[in-house]
Amino acid sequence: MIFISLLLHYTLSTLGLLGAEQWKSKMESPWREVAWTEEETLMESISSYKPGFEALSEARVLLLGPVGAGKSSFISSVQSVFTGRFTNRAMVGSSSASFTKKLQLFNIRGRSPEQPTALVLCDVMGLGDGETTGLTLHDTLAIIKGHAPEGHKFSPEQPVRSETVGYVKKPSLKDKVHCVVFVVDASKVSSYTKGLGTTFQQLREHISDLGVHQVALLTHVDQVCQETARDITQVYNSRIVQQTMTNAGALLGMSTSYIVPVKNYSSELDVDENTDILLLSAVDHILQYVDLHFQDCAATYPKLSL
Repeated sequence: MIFISLLLHYTLSTLGLLGAEQWKSKMESPWREVAWTEEETLMESISSYKPGFEALSEARVLLLGPVGAGKSSFISSVQSVFTGRFTNRAMVGSSSASFTKKLQLFNIRGRSPEQPTALVLCDVMGLGDGETTGLTLHDTLAIIKGHAPEGHKFSPEQPVRSETVGYVKKPSLKDKVHCVVFVVDASKVSSYTKGLGTTFQQLREHISDLGVHQVALLTHVDQVCQETARDITQVYNSRIVQQTMTNAGALLGMSTSYIVPVKNYSSELDVDENTDILLLSAVDHILQYVDLHFQDCAATYPKLSL
């Protein structure tokens, strides 16, 4: 009887501690505001988006991140929002090696295939923690500058050069990347290697020199916070997600104001309104920096009108 009493006391105490810890992880007010009723407004804004230059019909955005960070899943998830059901458009792998090997361009379709948006998401192989693994710095810059042809299969042993089949010798503004989005996995931020951190820093410096704006996605936020997993609308009330975002900012060498959390669709067959809103908010965030790039380009391309 004494043993049962002690066990009951221990169990209740443990539950109390867990409840206290859960309470501590949840903030009384959100550290960012999100309008959780604005799905239609966001969809309309993105669907009707037009690049700042009349001569351009598309805005090209490059996703960069380590293997398994969720680049391809993000592309499929964004497309799923507009189709209203899960669409695995960008093939996703499950191994430690990068499933994506080629430069793939995905024009995000509107609510019908006949109504494509002006957003093109570029998917490439994952980054490594050095020049011998994953997408190299040289090839990344070749993509951003518009030299790498669509469908090119990347290999550290065969960098993109003028002799590469399909090489774009004189890329125009439409061939270039207008914004770079770094993608990191919230559940792996603390375990990423120093080498990967160095890769991020080098990339960011070179991309900045090209005048291209950069933002970041923090994926799998539902895997680091139970409250967020149960209710995605709690993402901005979570101290755990906030701290993880701070850690991601340190890894990338980027202010957290450039980073947005998302939950990609994976095993779901149907979409969820609140998950949609988080994804659409991320796209809207990206397009803001695409527009900043076009504004910066106004002096470089004076013959094109804003």
